[in-house]
Amino acid sequence: MRYDTPSLERWNSRAYDSSFGYVSTQGAPLLDLLDPRPGERVLDLGCGTGVLTAQLAFRGADVLGIDGSAPMIEKALAQYPGINFIIGDGHDFTIVDPYDAVFSNAALHWMSRDPSAVIASVREALKPGGRFVAELGGSGNCAELTTAMLTAWREYGLREPELPWYFPTPAEYARRLEKEGFVVRLLEYFDRPTPLDECPGGAADWVRMFAGSVLEGLPPEIVEPLLRRVNELAAPALRRETGWMADYVRLRFAAVRR
Repeated sequence: MRYDTPSLERWNSRAYDSSFGYVSTQGAPLLDLLDPRPGERVLDLGCGTGVLTAQLAFRGADVLGIDGSAPMIEKALAQYPGINFIIGDGHDFTIVDPYDAVFSNAALHWMSRDPSAVIASVREALKPGGRFVAELGGSGNCAELTTAMLTAWREYGLREPELPWYFPTPAEYARRLEKEGFVVRLLEYFDRPTPLDECPGGAADWVRMFAGSVLEGLPPEIVEPLLRRVNELAAPALRRETGWMADYVRLRFAAVRR
């Protein structure tokens, strides 16, 4: 899916797996919530490099992974040659034969152009009674990180950057699901502070990886000082003796197509 975030197309898939592997490892509870049965057809929407897609297959599902990043799909195909992966846009993808379930971990918040269109596409990909089980960033996700970033931009006299994500409240996302023909069976909204163990550059590394689009077009000579300032601003809230933390807030749900 193309998320209207140019930097995402250039994500380094190797760095994504090695330095930010928590994106995949934190998906284990979501897999348990989906609880795929052997032989079920499951679509993994925003599959990245396919780590959780492979876990779905290991549990016996007939799985298809879809992502908008060609490098991610290339790596997924190389790592898991027995699994089907395709490049697709989450806002308007189409499937010939409907699936029993759609699964998505840490991807829906990147599909910010029209979240309702994404939900509508998911609905069309499901059989009646099919399950939509997903987790995304919720309202307040990365608030300290974002505040530090925006403050640094203002201090440098820069225009406020357009942020590349969508972090809804539980009520907002439940309304979208219901409007697009889903019955919400479960919705959880919770804080999940997450160690950034592989971020020696602290909040600056997080910005480079997950908000790289805000750096595009800036004068090259100010990028590093700007990111150092982000670190200084974020450190009081997010740096611990043991390392940096990301102030994540997650929205996890299970819904059923009417």
